[in-house]
Amino acid sequence: MEFSNEVIFFGALLFLVSILASVVSARLGLPVLLVFLLIGMFAGAEGIGGIAFDNVQLAHLIGSLALAIILFDGGLRTEFRNFRVGLRPALVLATAGVVITAVVMALFAAWVFDLSWYTALLLGAIVGSTDAAAVFSLMHSRGLEIKQRVAATLEIESGSNDPMAIFLTVVLVEAVVAGQAHAGWFLLREFVLQMGVGGVAGVVGGVLLAWLVNQVRLGPGLYPLLVLSGGLLVFGLAAAIGGSGFLAIYIAGLMVGNRRLQRGQNIRRFHHDMAWLSQISMFLILGLLVVPTELLEVALYGIASAAVLILVARPLAVAFCLLPFRFAWREQVFIAWTGLRGAVPIILALFPLLAGVEDAGLLFNVAFFVVLISLLVQGSTINTMARWLKVEVPPETGVFHRLEVDLPGQPEHELVSYRVRPGSAAANRAPDELALPQNIALSLVIRGAELLNARQVDKLVPGDYVYFLAPAGDLKSLDNLFVELHVPERLQPRRFFGEFVINADARLDDLADMYDLDLPDEASGFSAGELLHRRFGQPVVGDRVRLGPAELVVREMGGGRVSRVGLKLLE
Repeated sequence: MEFSNEVIFFGALLFLVSILASVVSARLGLPVLLVFLLIGMFAGAEGIGGIAFDNVQLAHLIGSLALAIILFDGGLRTEFRNFRVGLRPALVLATAGVVITAVVMALFAAWVFDLSWYTALLLGAIVGSTDAAAVFSLMHSRGLEIKQRVAATLEIESGSNDPMAIFLTVVLVEAVVAGQAHAGWFLLREFVLQMGVGGVAGVVGGVLLAWLVNQVRLGPGLYPLLVLSGGLLVFGLAAAIGGSGFLAIYIAGLMVGNRRLQRGQNIRRFHHDMAWLSQISMFLILGLLVVPTELLEVALYGIASAAVLILVARPLAVAFCLLPFRFAWREQVFIAWTGLRGAVPIILALFPLLAGVEDAGLLFNVAFFVVLISLLVQGSTINTMARWLKVEVPPETGVFHRLEVDLPGQPEHELVSYRVRPGSAAANRAPDELALPQNIALSLVIRGAELLNARQVDKLVPGDYVYFLAPAGDLKSLDNLFVELHVPERLQPRRFFGEFVINADARLDDLADMYDLDLPDEASGFSAGELLHRRFGQPVVGDRVRLGPAELVVREMGGGRVSRVGLKLLE
């Protein structure tokens, strides 16, 4: 009983310290995941906590479960519209990119560490994939708004490249243990099973889970638990029949997250919180497992490995994999730099330890060191690199400022609440001046202790709470009215997109005559939207084309086509 009490006490203390430390990490500009990892190390056997933890099997179990929950949440939050511009490059990076990274790292490790080729390739496979937890956390927690082409590619890649790294690690562990026999055949068979079975299980399981959620009648608090248990069931079933459970649960999250669900907002909030809990648990456990003095023994090797990975292997993989796609060099550099390594390499480094592979301790410590350097160097400079490489776009208002209430029997509508803020576009304006779409209705205004309907309100004043009945697809127009955004000067819409807004069907010849633009030969006779589509194939907001003393900047998209364009006159 005393042991159980101690576990509960120290576990709660570690979680409490980690959560509070996230506030400090934000002020210092450090990735919060790195802070969780360091707290685990300080609490370990050689730290101030003195907690002796060396259970590799338990760490692997907790890490795998946590990673599955994180991937499921990532799938829930990834919209299908991002697939238009990010799916194909992401899949190439998630497969060929992992292999290229692993081979480059293997060449380095075989030379520097004097390892056998298969063992060196095993190290390359362990550190070959980007980490979903690290990428999702940094992309969503720092207020970054990245061009859709870049953000979609990074998120889809990080969610789908783990299966490739896992099966490479498994086949190479098998090859090393079995004396390098039949590795080629095992590699092919494992690839087909992991990708094929995992993909099918994810699609079928996700569709069935979404259908089940909308069919059953439960208490409000049980829907998130139903979705979580269903997602983990898909993960376990896919893994049990030889597929990739990680790929299956990510795809299941995609299937569920892109469908209308009962209590959909509660489900998403719950899984977002569970993802944070999983990240804290995973990094704390892995931090406890490492022995800092052993890290110091491989410090030089670890720094060199991290440098080769960040500056050579990842950029080569990105450059080669994105050759068929129209990515600007700035976008490629940012994608290369944002290939963060997190808990996945550490979890994969446990496989050789569990299998008793020779030099398994070296592989684990080098992988851990690579993760530390990646989170510290790359993770703390994401914002700076995005600004320097000009891949930022003006932020759109998000769901964090509004309250959405699911209405029984109205799956396509939501009751949405906002508080009128002093700097918002709706402040001090009459309800009929808001230019709302016809299918949005103002239902109620709460002013102090008064409940007012639309006819009783002359104007909305700061502090009012307003409630609208609106289709889910039209919530963006409400966000634009009620959410006050604080953005730097460089991302102010007028500064970023330009002084004039034109329709995509505006003829370039007419614009050239009006603004004395220098049209390239290929632009003559085309509209602004047609030129942007010819130049980028699948343009996204923020793409720009130089026309003499001006730029055409994609401002809005609709149905996969450019709908409005900014005309920016250059100084």
